[in-house]
Amino acid sequence: MDEKRIIEIEDSYLARVYQKFPISIVRGNGALVYDAKGREYIDCMGGYGVSLVGHCHPRVVEAIKRQAQTLITCHGSFYNDKRAELLEKLIKIAPKGLERIFLCNSGAESVECALKAAIKYTGKRRIISAVRGFHGKTLGALSATWNPKYRNPFRAFISENFRFMPFGRIDEAERLIDENTAAVIVEPIQGEGGIHVAPPGYLKALREICNEHDAVLIFDEVQTGFGRTGRMWASQHWNVTPDVMCVAKALGGGVPIGATIGKAEIMDSLRVGEHSSTFGGNPLACAAASAVIDVIVEEDLPERARVLGEYFKGLLQKMVDEFRILREVRGLGLMLGLESRLFIRDVLMKALERGLILLYSGRNVIRFLPPLIISKHHLEKAYEILCGIFAEEERRLAEK
Repeated sequence: MDEKRIIEIEDSYLARVYQKFPISIVRGNGALVYDAKGREYIDCMGGYGVSLVGHCHPRVVEAIKRQAQTLITCHGSFYNDKRAELLEKLIKIAPKGLERIFLCNSGAESVECALKAAIKYTGKRRIISAVRGFHGKTLGALSATWNPKYRNPFRAFISENFRFMPFGRIDEAERLIDENTAAVIVEPIQGEGGIHVAPPGYLKALREICNEHDAVLIFDEVQTGFGRTGRMWASQHWNVTPDVMCVAKALGGGVPIGATIGKAEIMDSLRVGEHSSTFGGNPLACAAASAVIDVIVEEDLPERARVLGEYFKGLLQKMVDEFRILREVRGLGLMLGLESRLFIRDVLMKALERGLILLYSGRNVIRFLPPLIISKHHLEKAYEILCGIFAEEERRLAEK
């Protein structure tokens, strides 16, 4: 099907809830994707961080093929070999003390389970989230999401039991977290909120405050997990362990899957029938996820993300030093943000024209979530493309 026809059909029939880029992606390999015209793009979006091991990694493809010929679906009311295999692998790499897992299909679903488990376990109602925090768009996750753009249209359905604390402010956390708090949910690095890294001591302080008030500490590692930041879990940079951790995105290598991983006593507070998922833990997704974990561990992708991330962050810092329209580069590993003094939509479109796919984080931050298998050459090419675009933007502003 040609590109024009693909775009025409989607625009005619698909619910208009996505900001669309004017290309049609039909094929991917590693850190590269191709449109319907056969044009190649360096993918620094990675499906919002999903393609952590690269597009169509051979081991993931083989696992999916093999499982599709064996058994595709198996409800959680039955036992299954591929589900058991994945559970063992997840527990092996999870932070010590997190030993019970709920399998689902997305990051938002993993957050929903975490919130319900915390409320059930503590018997309390109040949830504390962070300003700029993003946790999903289903109603429970949306209640914990700060941005009014997402919340306001559905305010009538959003729980009033949620409060927001400024990210990184320990004094505000101490003020808001009290004996009525069931849980605190926070991203170690805020993704949608602009790639803001937790300041030193902040996550440790949250751990201590939650312990003091018997509140459940939830880390949303949906975007930061599985080596993205240079450690298997972003929270390991600060040596802090949550009570519950939410993961998804990269776990399935492109196949939808999420997981809520928590302390046994918290997760076991949910009784039979109180939370479940028809597709959660299906054999196809579990086989893909097991292959993804094998690739991450055996190829030591967290260390690769650390090394390449430091290198690429250095290149981005050179741009910040050179161009006045840029403010700051921040992030860890291959989860980086480049803040501009401009709205960056035009930059993203110009990059697309030059074979580079980028992601926004708000109106003025470019977010980089490339596959961890990306080559240094492709990162250098991305840098060169951006340098050309920002040089043009500065000339344009000077002429004005």
